[in-house]
Amino acid sequence: MKNSTKNGNYANINGLSIYYEIHGTGQPLVLLPGALSGIGSAFGRLIPLLARTRQVIAVELQGYGHTADIADRPLSYKHYAEDTAALLEHLRMNQADILGYSSGAGAALQVAIRYPRLVRKLVLCSVTYTSSGIYPEMRAGIEELTPEILAGSPYEQEYLQTAPRPQDWPQLIAKAKAFNKQIQEWPASDLKEMKSPVLLIAGDSDLVCPEHIAEMFRLLGGGHPGDLMGLPASQMAILPGTTHMGLTERTDLFMAIIPPFLDAPMPEQKV
Repeated sequence: MKNSTKNGNYANINGLSIYYEIHGTGQPLVLLPGALSGIGSAFGRLIPLLARTRQVIAVELQGYGHTADIADRPLSYKHYAEDTAALLEHLRMNQADILGYSSGAGAALQVAIRYPRLVRKLVLCSVTYTSSGIYPEMRAGIEELTPEILAGSPYEQEYLQTAPRPQDWPQLIAKAKAFNKQIQEWPASDLKEMKSPVLLIAGDSDLVCPEHIAEMFRLLGGGHPGDLMGLPASQMAILPGTTHMGLTERTDLFMAIIPPFLDAPMPEQKV
């Protein structure tokens, strides 16, 4: 198998040979890229900055980058969460912070809901908990994706350079489109009951509606006057002049927001 860096490793998890990289030392921070993205295209500029003070574990889930697909297993948030939790167990990590981007953020959210003991804090970049949180025209645009449209794109180039079977690129696009068609309707109660503090990040011109991010913030305990009631455990940041594809490129804003959130003491749990 191809291996792009000296930091790369593979773990046999749930029938997959999952690729992951470890950078730096310190409190563990797991990074989960979005659909069609590998570690490089999603977090290439961010990892060296985060790894100055953290042990960064960047993961490529089913079908992404170095991690070969399983032909008869569809892409799903359930599988993503199971695989991520199993990888943390494999790495003997009792608990970690998780940063997810796009579908990787949905995967991170599901890990926190399904395996709460494994998650300390969450950073969710461009996340939704219902399909209605995405602009309809963006969902329609994803349906139109073809290998020809993506020819020469950073996503195709990265895949062809890293994938064990580069010829599987058209199949991955087809599976990603099928994944996008799934109606996502997670209960609001799942967010209300979460114990992990969450930092929500989105661009002001993202594929996620800003109203949806504000709705999630309220479900997580935010949306009230902090001067009167105190600050909630979770936070929300809408980055100006930022699109979905450019979100994780905003390292200046990310590094001003993410480390202070992760480094802050954990709030006392309410009985």
